[in-house]
Amino acid sequence: MYEGVVQDLIDELGRLPGVGPKSAQRIAFHLLAADPADIARLQEVLGKVKEGVQFCEVCGNVSEQETCRICRDTRRDLTVICVVEEPKDVLAVERTREFKGRYHVLGGALDPLSGIGPEQLRMRELLARIGGAEISEIIIATDPNTEGEATATYLVRMLRDFPGLTVTRLASGLPMGGDLEFADELTLGRALSGRRAL
Repeated sequence: MYEGVVQDLIDELGRLPGVGPKSAQRIAFHLLAADPADIARLQEVLGKVKEGVQFCEVCGNVSEQETCRICRDTRRDLTVICVVEEPKDVLAVERTREFKGRYHVLGGALDPLSGIGPEQLRMRELLARIGGAEISEIIIATDPNTEGEATATYLVRMLRDFPGLTVTRLASGLPMGGDLEFADELTLGRALSGRRAL
């Protein structure tokens, strides 16, 4: 335990996702040794993030304007929407360079134990988007965990009555370069059930 402000800094850094006690301590001491100009830049950026970043009014992605750059891009396919949990998931899908449609960010996943139901997510906004445009396909790209699967199941039930709307789910299975012997049963089972013809 350190005294006063140093321990407060370590405690606050330790509250960040993915930062454990040792990492928080390393970051704190790095900041203590850093040049004052570097600290000033960090403070400025943190202030700008809270003041200047907002959520896109169309899809819910992070943006510096009312609509994000993807929703403003006229080259994107307006008929396909990829539904993701968080803004970071948009970046993950974009890195593939395979998807040319638009996104819808739910703002999380269903988790009744934590008090997150459909009302806390951007479900109504998704329904409004589908009802107000010519959408032909919804791709559900929620995480392959319990909450993500529950969210996907809920979305499928909610969307199945829309005429002419195809609802798909990202395939899941074995990673490239992986060995079969190291795959867990659930992953291998998903890979088998999601197999495709070559």
